[in-house]
Amino acid sequence: MTQTAVSGDAKSPPSIQSPSRTPSKPRSTIGNGLRRIAFELRGYFRQTDQVFFVFLFPLVMFALFASIFSGETVVDDPRFADVTMSQYYLTGMLAMAILLSGMQFLGIDIATEKHEGGLARLGATPLSPVSFFIGKIGLVLITCTLQLAMLMGLAVLAFDISLPEDGELWARFAWLAALGILCFASLGIAISALPRSARSASAIVLPLVLVPQFLSGIYVQFSVLPEWMQQVSNLFPLAGLVRGMRSVFLPDAFAAAEVGGTWGLGAAAITLGVWTVIGLVASLLTFRWSRGRS
Repeated sequence: MTQTAVSGDAKSPPSIQSPSRTPSKPRSTIGNGLRRIAFELRGYFRQTDQVFFVFLFPLVMFALFASIFSGETVVDDPRFADVTMSQYYLTGMLAMAILLSGMQFLGIDIATEKHEGGLARLGATPLSPVSFFIGKIGLVLITCTLQLAMLMGLAVLAFDISLPEDGELWARFAWLAALGILCFASLGIAISALPRSARSASAIVLPLVLVPQFLSGIYVQFSVLPEWMQQVSNLFPLAGLVRGMRSVFLPDAFAAAEVGGTWGLGAAAITLGVWTVIGLVASLLTFRWSRGRS
């Protein structure tokens, strides 16, 4: 009888393998940042005190000042007889909305999150600082756009202020607003490194945003300020942003009432751009998920 040699692996049962799972593709830095925007928006509108003192505050201030000085002209000059204080305050409050939503809100919010441990928990996740920045700046972009639209709507409906009809002026408004939002959002992230505790955040950030408002023509006509004060203010971004807003919503002839007799849009763009770079670089260099940890 012939004996058939059987190899050991010829009769071995096939191995049973579990279904292979394709590993999920890592999310990109930009993708994480865009997803973060939705989370930031939900948290923003759940805090009623924050909504009032940041989101609605410029509208309240505009309504207050426009009502008090309703019908009054800006200067006693026949060339500007049709420029009311309501129009003038609209330009200032538009710039103020960008300042508060960017610099004040982010400066206090991020500092509070850091010292209360919220950022430390985020630092334990794969979220990168760049994605975090995208989420915060995206939040400011959306909320500030809503603020600007509501301010202009209030101006038209309640105070009969005419908005520009020239498309070039709206294009100017768009780049001024976008550059202003980016500038003050980056500065807000940068100054969030200054407070040493959550309680001190407001005390440190508020003076940094309050003093420039009085030096930049938001509450007082810029041209009546002392010359040295005008020169100092022009070194900082808010004065350029306010001046740019006046160039959009006030008649061209009003440029004669400005320092130097022109709108100075080129200088305003350069100042905003320089401070944007300063804010972004400072944010990247000083940002920490928690004290003593990068």
